[in-house]
Amino acid sequence: MKKWDPFKDTFVLRERANRLFEHGAPKSVRFGDAEGVWVPAVDIYETDEAFVVKAELPEVLEADMNITVEDNILKISGERKSRREGKSYCQIERYYGSFSRSFVLPAIVQKDEIKATLRDGILNVIIPKSAEVSARHIEIT
Repeated sequence: MKKWDPFKDTFVLRERANRLFEHGAPKSVRFGDAEGVWVPAVDIYETDEAFVVKAELPEVLEADMNITVEDNILKISGERKSRREGKSYCQIERYYGSFSRSFVLPAIVQKDEIKATLRDGILNVIIPKSAEVSARHIEIT
């Protein structure tokens, strides 16, 4: 049986609303120059030890991104630069330019222990939980 989380649906709804209001409705078709604000796809899941944020950031260099934690908010921002020098494109569908994603962190994390890695265009941010939230067995006496 799956553990019920009363705040999960609220968190998902808030994230969707934030994405809509921060960046506008997604553009289904765009011709010409695809530069501006884009929203990279993100998955967030929980393990016993940590929360994990996985973001799709193809062709974004480590030097072109910034990860911060301030006031219990994890912010991932940066820029995917267009590298079209000397090429004559017939069609451009991928977005380039600035991006920014923000996520409210639960109070049960160790902010000083957050680690990030970038491999094959996937950013992994590991957010360890505090030791006090680990499940422990209580003896009945």
